[in-house]
Amino acid sequence: MLADDHGVVVEGIRGLLQQHYDVIGVVMDGRALIAEANRVQPDVIVLDVAMPLLNGLDAGKKIREILPNVKLVFLTMQTDPNLAAAALQLGPIGFVLKHSAASELLAAIANVLRGKAYITARLKPADWQAQQSRAKQFGKELTQRQREVLQLLSEGRPMKEIADILNVSEKTVMFHKYEIMKSFHIKSNPDLVLLALKHGLIST
Repeated sequence: MLADDHGVVVEGIRGLLQQHYDVIGVVMDGRALIAEANRVQPDVIVLDVAMPLLNGLDAGKKIREILPNVKLVFLTMQTDPNLAAAALQLGPIGFVLKHSAASELLAAIANVLRGKAYITARLKPADWQAQQSRAKQFGKELTQRQREVLQLLSEGRPMKEIADILNVSEKTVMFHKYEIMKSFHIKSNPDLVLLALKHGLIST
C-alpha cells in the first residue's frame, strides 16, 4: 500500500513496485492511511513522512497499534537523522530518501519483510545509544495531541476544521494551541510553523 500526497511520485513508485508486488491501495493523507490500512490490512506500507492531516510518523504509530504486524517503509525528502532515529522506535522499519535509487527502496521492502530494519546509509545512527538520544531529542516536549494540533495549525486549517478532524471542541483546540505557544515561548503563527518544521510534522 502507498501513502503520498504527490501524485507524480505515487505513480512512479506504483510503476516500480507493481513489477514485484501487488499494490492494493493508494492514499493521499495520514488519516486516510489509517482508515484504509485497517480496511485492507496490507503486508507493507510505503509512506511519505510529510503528509497532510497527519504526518507519516504519527500515522505509523497509530497503525502499529491496530496492525502490529504491518511493515513500514518511510520514503521522504527529509534528511534529518533525528527523524530516522525516531522512526526506528516503531521497530524494524525502512527509511529511504526519495532521491535514492529505486533498488534501495526494493532493498528496504525486502529487509522489512524479513523483520530487519533498513536505514539509508546517509542517515544511519552510529550506534544504539546515539539512536536513542536522537529519537528522544526529536520527539520531546510535545504530547501526541499537541503534535496533531500543531501540524493542522501549521497547514493553515481553521479552528473549526481542526476540531472536526480531531473530534474535539474548538475550545480544546484553542487550549492546545495556547499550551504549545506558552511552552515554547511562541508569539505568532509563523513561529508555530517553524516549530512544526523542527519536529518534522510538515516539510518545506
